[in-house]
Amino acid sequence: MRVVELQPLFAALGSGLYLSMEETSPENLATEFASAPRSVGGGELRLHEFSSRIFRNTRFLRVWVPAGYDSAENSGKRYSVFYLNDGQNLFESATSFTGIEWQVGETAGRMNREGLIPPMIFVGIDNARLERIKEYLPYRSMNPMVLRPRGMQYPEFLVKEVMPFVARQYRVAKGAEHAVLGGSSLGGLISLYVAIAAPGVFGCVLLESPSLWVSNRQILRECRGFREWPEKVFVGVGTREVGREDKDLQTVENVRELERILRRSGLDERRLRVEIADGATHSEGAWAARFPDALRFFFGK
Repeated sequence: MRVVELQPLFAALGSGLYLSMEETSPENLATEFASAPRSVGGGELRLHEFSSRIFRNTRFLRVWVPAGYDSAENSGKRYSVFYLNDGQNLFESATSFTGIEWQVGETAGRMNREGLIPPMIFVGIDNARLERIKEYLPYRSMNPMVLRPRGMQYPEFLVKEVMPFVARQYRVAKGAEHAVLGGSSLGGLISLYVAIAAPGVFGCVLLESPSLWVSNRQILRECRGFREWPEKVFVGVGTREVGREDKDLQTVENVRELERILRRSGLDERRLRVEIADGATHSEGAWAARFPDALRFFFGK
């Protein structure tokens, strides 16, 4: 099998953070699709080529099902679903633009075997490569320069296209208590935006190093007047996200401000977990390290 080659492009921002965009040739996409499914972490990773009428593009949905999903004794069982943005970076190092992945399949499989969380389905929603920034930005922005953002359509994309497709293909449990959404960086920003724009759809939200600074912290202003929060919210950030002291401090302060907003909205320790990791950077490795804590917080027995 030929390894899929990703060509990372970086747009340096005034904040000191980097927004990654991935470009994969049609030939590589075809090769990757032909290689599915495969075993990951004791479960199975399945790739679905998915076309969106809303965004008028095509991407992969990377669906990880737990061990035993297809066994006869589980034929009537329905599963919670954890939807995660930037699907290329979740399951395999070969498709991650940094060469480091979240290890979602390995972590979920291990925690299933240890009885720490129930078996569930994970859906990695690939970003749109060169259109990633536009799809993950819900506001006009001068830095990065995006005058025609498309993130306002992302809630509709999830609710009207992605989730119904997954429900048709897999045995999905119904109700917000069985649906989780998460992401990192801009993928965390758009996850927070979806929680506000589509209340009652997701019972839990994971926000890893969310880009709260975008558009002069517009998302924080919108959060202040919102009350219909998911049942549980996990926010993770490192103290070395940018590598520059003043920006690092501001990044953590933005998360602290979000925490204050959520606390004032009534989210107590049972519903809100904020994890500030000393020395952690803005990277897949850092998000992978905190992922087990998020799973325990959301689903721990």
